[in-house]
Amino acid sequence: MTASTTCRTTGLRSRTAAVGAIAVAGALLLTACGDQTKKDNGSDTASTSAAPLADKLPAAIRDKGVINVGSDIAYAPVEYKDSSGKVVGIDIDIAEAMGKQLGVDFKFQNATFDTLIGGLAAKRYDIAMSAMTDTKDRQEGVDADTGKKVGAGVDFVDYFTAGVSLYTNKGDDQSIKTWDDLCGKTIAVQRNTFSHDLAKDQAKKCKDDGGKELKIEDFATNPEAETRMRSKGADVVSADYPVAAYSVKTSGGGKYFEIVGDQVEAGPYGIAVAKDNTELRDALQAAVQAIIDSGEYEKIIKKWGVEDGSVTEAKINGGS
Repeated sequence: MTASTTCRTTGLRSRTAAVGAIAVAGALLLTACGDQTKKDNGSDTASTSAAPLADKLPAAIRDKGVINVGSDIAYAPVEYKDSSGKVVGIDIDIAEAMGKQLGVDFKFQNATFDTLIGGLAAKRYDIAMSAMTDTKDRQEGVDADTGKKVGAGVDFVDYFTAGVSLYTNKGDDQSIKTWDDLCGKTIAVQRNTFSHDLAKDQAKKCKDDGGKELKIEDFATNPEAETRMRSKGADVVSADYPVAAYSVKTSGGGKYFEIVGDQVEAGPYGIAVAKDNTELRDALQAAVQAIIDSGEYEKIIKKWGVEDGSVTEAKINGGS
């Protein structure tokens, strides 16, 4: 979710990716919202004393044994509730593996995506981990629409890459193959995501080129955007490719939606950390790199069928 504060008008790269690249386990069902407790994620995190990277953590976090995570838990398959109410997903599994390295539990707390960086600044969370795209604007605390500085910014520990996809109601692709085909259409997106930024960029392009207006409807969650399209209030939805592909695969038993066109390369997902919390940032980077090097990361990525987005290095602020 590339929750964003960045608008990218140039340098977008498209790549082909079949929907089958997201082979999600058949037992996983549709998305819902909720908070996660230690019991929910079934964590069996090692004790701090046994964890190889525990001494890298700030003492306060090491002592409490918990990293509080702000997350929008309505973005399957990255983070969502399964049919039993348990919070699951790519981010959950990666966090649990990191927890074993650091000797702490990652406790996910549900919030809407557009409030996560503010919640981090207000110290409601230690980190934000929610399919958030690492961008320069977020790093610098700049509002993408106005170009004005609105906050201190955050640092990111990058751990995955994801493109952005367009999808429509199945059998009703509106002749959409590229973003330029959106002029004269209505797009539904989750608010303040990278998809929202791309839609704003495209709307400006449609206007500058003298084309028909691209109308944008934004919602607090991606499922709300999908519901709007299902009711014919919008022609198309945009979301991160893993999310779009999962919705295509699972919604209505695969009968509701279809992906149209190629992915647009959005950039890296990053774990957001306050600028003044460099000790925690560096501990997280070490933990991500450790699970990459051990092969645990690869197992998680393969479990969720998202090998296309894997990384080999845990960079800090690698987004542009």
